Amino acid sequence: MTMLLPQDGSIPVPQPGAFSRNYWEGCAEHELRFQRCGQCNGATHTPAVLCAVCASPALEWERSAGIGEIYSWTVVWRPATPAFVVPYVPIVVTMAEGWHLLSALVGCEPEAAEIGMAVEVEFHRGAEGFTLPYFHPVEKLLPKA
Repeated sequence: MTMLLPQDGSIPVPQPGAFSRNYWEGCAEHELRFQRCGQCNGATHTPAVLCAVCASPALEWERSAGIGEIYSWTVVWRPATPAFVVPYVPIVVTMAEGWHLLSALVGCEPEAAEIGMAVEVEFHRGAEGFTLPYFHPVEKLLPKA
């Protein structure tokens, strides 16, 4: 049995820029943030200047409920750099608000991962002081927004 855990080594760290700084500040405060368009109400991630749905510049930051379900996943046994501890399970999460986020699964065995699995965010402080969002399985999701 191999329980999936957050990475604890010197993995590559994010390089926040003008558009992503708000997102990373939210993670440091244990708050998952995304952008919503004031014109079409579309949710978007990664941080942007224009809405991914209608190209409006009317994007505002919102706090996510931090719940979603696995859209896609894989198990990594051969990491891109030796800093990563294997196995780990990268996941694409469909968030309750309608946006997608690439993260990693923790708190279960790799074999437990499946499309549609309900997950919730948890935050872990990593290398160089960055706080990263990971997801663990949960029994039930709250209703979608």
